Amino acid sequence: MRITSTSCICPVLVCLCFVQRCYGAAHHGAIKVTRNQTKQIEGETEVHHRPKRGWVWNQFFVLEEHMGPDPQYVGKLHSNSDKGDGSVKYILTGEGAGTIFIIDDTTGDIHSTKSLDREQKTHYVLHAQAIDRRTNKPLEPESEFIIKVQDINDNAPKFTDGPYIVTVPEMSEMGTSVLQVTATDADDPTYGNSARVVYSILQGQPYFSVDPKTGVIRTALHNMDREAREHYSVVIQAKDMAGQVGGLSGSTTVNITLTDVNDNPPRFPQKHYQLYVPESAQVGSAVGKIKANDADTGPNADMKYTIINGDGSGVFSISTDKETREGILSLKKPLNYEKKKSYTLNIEGANTHLDFRFSHLGPFKDVTMLKVIVGDVDEPPLFTMPSYVMEVYENAKIGTPVGTVTAHDPDAANSLVRYFIDHNTEEDRYFTIDASTGTIKTAKIFDREETPWYNITVAASEIDNPGLVSHVPVVVRILDVNDNPPELARDYDVVVCENTKPGQVIQTITATDKDNSANGARFHFSLDEGLSLNPNFTLRNNEDNTASILTRRRRYSRTTQDIYYLPVLISDGGVPPLSSSSTLTIRVCACERDGRVRTCHAEAFLSSAGLSTGALIAILLCIVILLAIVVLFITLRRSKKEPLIISEEDVRENVVTYDDEGGGEEDTEAFDITALRNPSAAEELKYRRDVRPEVKPLSRHHPSSSLDSIDVQEFLKQRLAEADLDPSVPPYDSLQTYAYEGHRSEAGSISSLDSATTHSDQDYNYLGDWGPEFKKLAELYGEIEPERTT
Repeated sequence: MRITSTSCICPVLVCLCFVQRCYGAAHHGAIKVTRNQTKQIEGETEVHHRPKRGWVWNQFFVLEEHMGPDPQYVGKLHSNSDKGDGSVKYILTGEGAGTIFIIDDTTGDIHSTKSLDREQKTHYVLHAQAIDRRTNKPLEPESEFIIKVQDINDNAPKFTDGPYIVTVPEMSEMGTSVLQVTATDADDPTYGNSARVVYSILQGQPYFSVDPKTGVIRTALHNMDREAREHYSVVIQAKDMAGQVGGLSGSTTVNITLTDVNDNPPRFPQKHYQLYVPESAQVGSAVGKIKANDADTGPNADMKYTIINGDGSGVFSISTDKETREGILSLKKPLNYEKKKSYTLNIEGANTHLDFRFSHLGPFKDVTMLKVIVGDVDEPPLFTMPSYVMEVYENAKIGTPVGTVTAHDPDAANSLVRYFIDHNTEEDRYFTIDASTGTIKTAKIFDREETPWYNITVAASEIDNPGLVSHVPVVVRILDVNDNPPELARDYDVVVCENTKPGQVIQTITATDKDNSANGARFHFSLDEGLSLNPNFTLRNNEDNTASILTRRRRYSRTTQDIYYLPVLISDGGVPPLSSSSTLTIRVCACERDGRVRTCHAEAFLSSAGLSTGALIAILLCIVILLAIVVLFITLRRSKKEPLIISEEDVRENVVTYDDEGGGEEDTEAFDITALRNPSAAEELKYRRDVRPEVKPLSRHHPSSSLDSIDVQEFLKQRLAEADLDPSVPPYDSLQTYAYEGHRSEAGSISSLDSATTHSDQDYNYLGDWGPEFKKLAELYGEIEPERTT
């Protein structure tokens, strides 16, 4: 199959196409296409024939951006098997087949139906094949070919990074590189001049220039001054087709700013300045400002102000405000119009950051003269001293002069001054001041031991102008007088051992005095001379404000006396001297051989009898155990419950007291019903022995014959009536009889309760001699009166 193309658009391309169609297959990489073998006839032996080969052209060209109304003709496919009878059918497959590229299946003509853009896709790969229209069998193998999109100049150069912002120092040399710009062209750089770009400057001359090939922007003038012009806008153009007519172009803007250098010295606008400052200006305050102009900016305009000479250099100072670059004039000393009315200052302003490349433009400093005029102001009174220190003795009488303050009017008028104390604090109320003379006097009694110093503030004002007030601090020191006697420094716990020796020091004492050292530093100790000589202890004055307590005999006994009292007299060295008396308490204690105190308590007295501490502890432990046993035994005896009736032979009384209601006949625990069933045992009415009955019983005796026949119910009624009518029967007691001995018992009752009604010859007075434990028993059975104690 042979592929032919008619897309050559110039004579050169026509020649190339002709040559390539004749010889291109062998010399330019053309593909070989073989024709299909003939069909085998039935019954014949298969014979292999060498097929004919057709040399075909393997690529087409199509112009991009075709805008014609008809499809653009690309080329033609042709097979050697095509006899022109329409039996061969051409098929086109691959990229864009059927959509972009269509083929006439009879003639093999290929057309492009759409406008192509080389910048989007440079070529298309397709496959062509010729088949038999009747059998649909391929006549030749499939052939591959390429359709290339041929470039035209349809893209203008573009600056992808613009617009640009760049800086360059002022005063730079001519030809200083500023920036390199680059434009890109989307056209094919290998085909013609469509992508060949040249640069030119449209705006910014004569200050800047651009290299046509590289796009480097440079300065075109010497010493470009920022102070003259700071910003420049430069327009750069990039044009393809090597800048020829008909080429496409693009442009960008480069904003260039000249940066500052220190090429301008500072200058004061005036050579002479005048400043008015009132004499009342406070020291350290700012009184004026001055500024030197500098055309530079940033650090290049920084400067420092100094006072280089003048008669006011010691009175004024100048500093630099870094924000405003102004010189701030401050007052170092107070002004006085009456002494000096004006000052002259020479002030210099100089740059701090110098560029030696421009030193020939200097000097980078300037000097001006400032005259300061002092203004007269009505000033407040002025004290002769900045502060006062005065002294007064404590206990001084009210109205005692302390000192005098003095102030005067510094103005020429010399007005009179009035003094007063601001009673703002409690300390100010202790003093008064004479309004005319300034003499300070006491208003209260002082105690140095409470407050040794007082701080007050005295104010002074002019009589003609009370609003002008000045103040001065006054410190008053309270002087000491000897008004406090000395006393012991602390409460001493003095101990003397029983086995001490005569002359032994048992304690060293010292004293304190609230007065200062001038009136109380020297102490003298002695025993009270008004008392007799102490035989037990003595005192020795050590002459160093201390004293020692010494023993005067060999042994001391706690059993004889365990505490001694020693009066001590203490006097100071003040004028007049004062003294006080204190009493030391000395305890007698048992000590070890090395002098350590063993004990001072009385329970240790048994130690002198030869018993050691371990033996004493053992004895005490045994006593405690015995007491515990006794208490336990008594507790068990009290908690044990005895039966009401043990046996018929064990006859005794039992008085039971309870405060609850009875349980009737079913209650046999608190009341024994057997006594009711034996009326003969209760034939005689029993009364309380501790109360004498005031009335006689209703029925004292009953015939013995009737006792046997008394019914229990009748007996209860009778006893109930007797109890209701007998006022001597207490409601809280009950007498019970729990035994019956018979009618003719010769022994009779042995109960102690019956003994109260019978007279006995026994004398119970001996019970009073048995001790306090039997005192109550002696009162009950004896005839003696109870002994009353207080």
